[in-house]
Amino acid sequence: MKFTAWSKDLRVTADGTGVVSHVGAALLRMLADRSGLTGALSGGLARRGRWPVHDRGRVLVDLAVMIADGGEAICDIDVLRHQHEVFGSVASDTTVWRALDEIGAAQLRRIAVARARVRARMWQLFGGAPAARAAGRDIGAGVVVLDVDSTIVLAHSDKDGAAATYKHTYGFHPILVTCDNTGEMLAVKLRPGNAGANTATDHVEVLADAIAQIPVSHRRHLLVRGDSAAATHKVLDWLTNLNTTRRRVEYSIGWSIGEPERAAITALPATAWTPALAADGGIREGAQVAELTGLLTLTSWPQGARVIVRRERPHPGAQLCLFEERDGWRYTAIVTNTQAGALQWLEARHRAHARVEDRIRCAKDTGLRRLPSREFTINQAWCVAAAIAADLICWLQLHALDGDLATAEPKRLRYRLLHTAARIVHGQRRRRVRIPATWPWAEQITAAFTRITAIPAPG
Repeated sequence: MKFTAWSKDLRVTADGTGVVSHVGAALLRMLADRSGLTGALSGGLARRGRWPVHDRGRVLVDLAVMIADGGEAICDIDVLRHQHEVFGSVASDTTVWRALDEIGAAQLRRIAVARARVRARMWQLFGGAPAARAAGRDIGAGVVVLDVDSTIVLAHSDKDGAAATYKHTYGFHPILVTCDNTGEMLAVKLRPGNAGANTATDHVEVLADAIAQIPVSHRRHLLVRGDSAAATHKVLDWLTNLNTTRRRVEYSIGWSIGEPERAAITALPATAWTPALAADGGIREGAQVAELTGLLTLTSWPQGARVIVRRERPHPGAQLCLFEERDGWRYTAIVTNTQAGALQWLEARHRAHARVEDRIRCAKDTGLRRLPSREFTINQAWCVAAAIAADLICWLQLHALDGDLATAEPKRLRYRLLHTAARIVHGQRRRRVRIPATWPWAEQITAAFTRITAIPAPG
């Protein structure tokens, strides 16, 4: 068999015309314009007496589109810039550097306000946020679920803020909040690598920023989930104080197991344990849950706090503590202020927090893995652009895509949609992008363009 037969008559030249690639990225750019995001960012970043050649809102949107399209460095903006037949005027990488350098604390606040205003409009187009799910059913009508977590971003050079991390690596330790209903990245706070995982002030700040991103009409019932790093007095007290007669804020946070918890577990009768639920809502074999609240002293914690423990037979090779080796069970616990609902359901609802790991992985695949600058402020601005990129992908999938593309992760979305090549034809004062009819996702791409074009222009 001749493995080179396919290339025998293949010749490559550099004289093609009317051919463009990355056509699908225009969906994201058009969505940013039609949603009002570009205009809102332009207004927020405008400076009195300054009229730059490239509008700063346009520059930030183009940077976000580039990141969503798979760009990992600012110089990757050239992929859009050199396809002016589709994208028109796009700033150079030097201009992008200048634009990011201009973003300070005041500009970050204005960007957050612009994002929140546009998010409210997009949620209105969606007919509200989709219901978050756990254990095979909806968590609740109108409940908006916020997942908070931190991650490590490696640095391979001495950058401002890079430091040794608790995982014995070197880099940064950002904390972020995602919306489980939509997949959006609501807030991200870049922190030095040696920042503590359980720093309460950082958790409160990023959660406050995330809640401010939720449209006001959808803040009436919130559920905040996190791991044990968020289980501090300051964070739980702050969440408890958010409750009013018009707003209900629940939390479901990981809880560390210490000596009081081990004593309480030992004191539990066998009848206290009930079968746990699996991810599909069925019974999870070899896993049980019980409540420890009445066996613990929780007087210093917010009123209504409940501690629920889960035990499960460990998988082969799992590391157990001495307490767990005694009876062969592996224990985990959560604290929640939700009073209604079966223990199995409350514990399964919390385990759905694991989806935040997928969101972090996708975020790292969409700009968060590499920070471009030695300066901390520019890297923070880059993180905001990455959050905007994540939002644009979520809005595209929720509003304009169906089937497998509506749930595809960014890498698959790029290969099938964003990186699509086409021919551009001029005529009758119009530009027509002609996608090959043999491309399996051609119909879905054209349908997405139609749906985005139909979005009413922002007022």
